[in-house]
Amino acid sequence: MGRLFGTDGVRGVANVDLTAELALGLSVAAAHVLAEAGAFEGHRPTAVVGRDPRASGEFLESAVVAGLASAGVDVLRVGVLPTPAVAYLTGALGADLGVMLSASHNPMPDNGIKFFARGGQKLADELEDRIESVYAGHASGAPWDRPTGAGVGRVRMYDEGFDNYVAHLIGVLPNRLDGLKVVLDEAHGAASRVSPEAFARAGAEVITIGADPDGLNINDGCGSTHLGPLKEAVVEHGADLGIAHDGDADRCLAVDAEGKEVDGDQILAVLALALREQEGLRKNTVVATVMSNLGFTLAMEREGVELVRTAVGDRYVLEEMKNQGYALGGEQSGHVIILDHATTGDGTLTGLMLAARVAATGRSLADLAGVMERLPQVLVNVRDVDKSRVESSAELAAAVADAERELGATGRVLLRPSGTEPLVRVMVEAADSEQAGSVAGRLADAVKSALG
Repeated sequence: MGRLFGTDGVRGVANVDLTAELALGLSVAAAHVLAEAGAFEGHRPTAVVGRDPRASGEFLESAVVAGLASAGVDVLRVGVLPTPAVAYLTGALGADLGVMLSASHNPMPDNGIKFFARGGQKLADELEDRIESVYAGHASGAPWDRPTGAGVGRVRMYDEGFDNYVAHLIGVLPNRLDGLKVVLDEAHGAASRVSPEAFARAGAEVITIGADPDGLNINDGCGSTHLGPLKEAVVEHGADLGIAHDGDADRCLAVDAEGKEVDGDQILAVLALALREQEGLRKNTVVATVMSNLGFTLAMEREGVELVRTAVGDRYVLEEMKNQGYALGGEQSGHVIILDHATTGDGTLTGLMLAARVAATGRSLADLAGVMERLPQVLVNVRDVDKSRVESSAELAAAVADAERELGATGRVLLRPSGTEPLVRVMVEAADSEQAGSVAGRLADAVKSALG
């Protein structure tokens, strides 16, 4: 059996890769591992369980709840809520464990399981490895230690989760949104009720699209991976801005009043300057990944904000933020982490904070996002090469050095081996798209020559 946990929980095609049996077994294993690690401290444990609207989430939720209860864990079912809501409620309710069923921006047939530890924190790698090991041992015939009688877990709905989470979002806003007209694209996902309610309570005039989940239409031609409908709706309704989420609403992308995209880098730039003005940008530093646009780097340098880069993946951004005490970090894809108010990326919170900045300054989103200029970025995947030799190939190093000399200070080159496929990603940024494409093409040829 290959490693089950990826960078964001266990994910795959529901009922093929991610079965009811696997969901149940992993939940029991998680309960046993956390108990052995002392997470329950001798008291009767409680778990918060939520999901996105996928049809498969219905049976997978039942399996997770059954597994936890059979292991002696009391379960609070919060129903369809965003991933960051489950993380928040896990902490706010003092629960010992949180479980979210979602495959985020993936298509409807996929699903996933993500575990949160006490406080709504992501599980450490060693705990995930231990859960896998215990699950594999049971799958090989090792029996579970099963409670009986009053020792089994009790299950109940926790309908207050919706209002508690919305109240939290409103409570951390620096100012209201009165006077703003906002279009929200909910990707027919987990935030279809939460996000419109939060924006409306904050004072915005709200227009929604993609907010009618039926279990089958999540992420289908809408949301943060398909911004076309949002761009059209913003222009059609004369809105001040548009906000797009993905299926589990841990991402946020935006659209300005003219229907132009505002990506995660630009959102991060706007929020960094807002937090600094509010004296909330700890150590005057923002965290981003190596894939962030060079324009973001140049903007932060110009504004006097320190930038720390991590590997690609919001978990690496979060780790760096927690380890160093930073307040803000994120990715170009729209994962933005505001650590004073959330333990993970929160798309609704990000959208609210972005809208709050527009309302507070009286400036348009286009004007605010203009703090950075996105440089043309070209990404080429070079397949069927020996990705392990990216760092050691002298031929490739020479090609990269030539490209960097040509680009100078207004360009950047990044070669990144894929974590799951036999390919190398070639990323080139330059002052114009023609140069970026030309350099990327030459580097892709060099990768094939050196590593093929």
